[in-house]
Amino acid sequence: MSNISEISKELGHRVIICAGTGCVANGSLEVYKAFQDEMTKAGLHLIDTPDHRTPLDGDQQGLHLTKSGCQGFCQMGPLVTILPQNILYCKVQAADVPEIVAETLVKGNILEKYLYLDKSTGKHCHGTDDIPFYTRQKRTVLANCGLIDPESLPEYLKENGYAAARKAFCDMTPAEVCKQMLESGLRGRGGGGFPTGRKWEMARIQPGPKKFVICNGDEGDPGAFMDRSLMEGNPHCVIEGLMIAARAIGADEGYFYVRTEYPLAVKRLRKAVEDAMAKGILGKNIFGTEHCLTLHVMEGAGAFVCGEETALIASIEGKRGMPTPKPPFPAQSGLWGKPTIINNVETLATIPLIIRDGVAAFRADGTEQAPGTKTFALTGHVLNTGLIEVPMGTTLRHVVDNVGGGVTHDNGEPGGTFKAVQIGGPSGGCLTAEMLDTPLDYESLRKVGAMVGSGGLVVMNDHTCMVRIAHFFMQFTQNESCGKCVLCREGTKQMLALLDDIIEGNATAETLTLLEDLAHAVSVGSLCALGKTAPSPVLSTLKYFRDEYEAHVFHKTCPAKQCKNLLKPTIDAKKCVGCGACARKCPVGAISGERKKPHVINEALCIKCGACAEACKFNAVI
Repeated sequence: MSNISEISKELGHRVIICAGTGCVANGSLEVYKAFQDEMTKAGLHLIDTPDHRTPLDGDQQGLHLTKSGCQGFCQMGPLVTILPQNILYCKVQAADVPEIVAETLVKGNILEKYLYLDKSTGKHCHGTDDIPFYTRQKRTVLANCGLIDPESLPEYLKENGYAAARKAFCDMTPAEVCKQMLESGLRGRGGGGFPTGRKWEMARIQPGPKKFVICNGDEGDPGAFMDRSLMEGNPHCVIEGLMIAARAIGADEGYFYVRTEYPLAVKRLRKAVEDAMAKGILGKNIFGTEHCLTLHVMEGAGAFVCGEETALIASIEGKRGMPTPKPPFPAQSGLWGKPTIINNVETLATIPLIIRDGVAAFRADGTEQAPGTKTFALTGHVLNTGLIEVPMGTTLRHVVDNVGGGVTHDNGEPGGTFKAVQIGGPSGGCLTAEMLDTPLDYESLRKVGAMVGSGGLVVMNDHTCMVRIAHFFMQFTQNESCGKCVLCREGTKQMLALLDDIIEGNATAETLTLLEDLAHAVSVGSLCALGKTAPSPVLSTLKYFRDEYEAHVFHKTCPAKQCKNLLKPTIDAKKCVGCGACARKCPVGAISGERKKPHVINEALCIKCGACAEACKFNAVI
């Protein structure tokens, strides 16, 4: 269990409305407004609202009504947390607020119907201390997310905010900062897991007075929202991480590069930078030293390729976002030819914890080669979807079954059968049921042909067509290819065309051979990581689910019954009245059955002409 409970005690009496993107989309801002109105009507001493903000004071009496970033349990949003009782109400709507105010805030009664129901035990859970989704995690980087007000600098400062940056600027040399990062073993949380300390040291030793630091907030993987939630929920911790990075290499200027599809993250980051500047935390003479640091927030145009370092740099410089060969590496020659380090959001959010609490505390979690924790976006056919954080090396089984609550059926009900997990987005690969005990760390995943990547986990049940999954990710990467190198530009296009042939029933044995050969060629010959990893979903599904590909190609059937062109009609026995109209219209005699009894279709004879469906007046042919 994380230190969520300890932080909760320090925040006093308050009602926290989740205002992460997911909950906002489900109406949490209306819930917030309803709480404002109802708490005022009830005569409660309401403080710390956006309209009547007062300095945070632990001795102040009354109820604080605040917004937070993502509280993680996205499946149950909008979420309302009530402290210090640590009550978590789920799926709250504005219409529910009068009852909550009257019963819980005024009378102190807990309303069971808004509590989370643990379907495995049949019991209602009071809050984060007894909800399995939370208790089976280790939330350190995310500890403040969902609790503190992301737009309040005083709240961040109260939680030891910027203490690590002060230590780095006032008590440590750049070499000492780099040394502590090296000793921590922190590896980049945005892709291949390169050691952060090594990257920083490479930039630190470069000559010249001008260097840059960049936060890569261009999170583009389908199903990934870890960085988004950190920027929305605790922007000051990301700023603090970038400040420490600047101190480590001697940079006096930096950029937050955030995809334009994240408007709330951009808004909160900009406000956080402005507040830090006004407080003297950023700008000139940081913490009374001679050091200066200016930070800019820049919106990217949403190009997936700009997640690659050199393409991102080109975009900041005003050029088309296209990768360039390495070396030189950005740490040697990056933004406008100056030494530059680029770290993703989660990496930067981890750094203040290491500087503040020490290497030993950080290495207490995770594995020897991959210490610390990792955030994941858990989505798909799993009971509890949301933003999670677990120690590196945690098994996939623990994440899916224990944190996620198990696999669901297509209708969202528990009890589904696990088929696969796509990890690492379009650059990653599939993990099968035989790999459920695989530790989620860099080396273990690399051995099975997958990667941690940014941390997207898409769970799939046995009704999922793996050919269509490969097609989805190939379509994404083909659309996102910058077109600079031929193998990526044309290779992904041709791979997508081959996958089209397979799911449409037009493929032959040669199609499979050509698809596999082309995938290997694109992987070897592409310039940047986008092209090199684009074939990964295809190669991994071909490796572990080749029988599904062969069923599509040789038998013209989709085992999961998801590819429409390969589906043959069936008759719903509950709807069929046995009138015989379908059998009379069938040109090949594929339908049989007794009068007034359900009929059946012989799939071997069926030519999918659709005559039976047109003839049926009871919609029994599906």
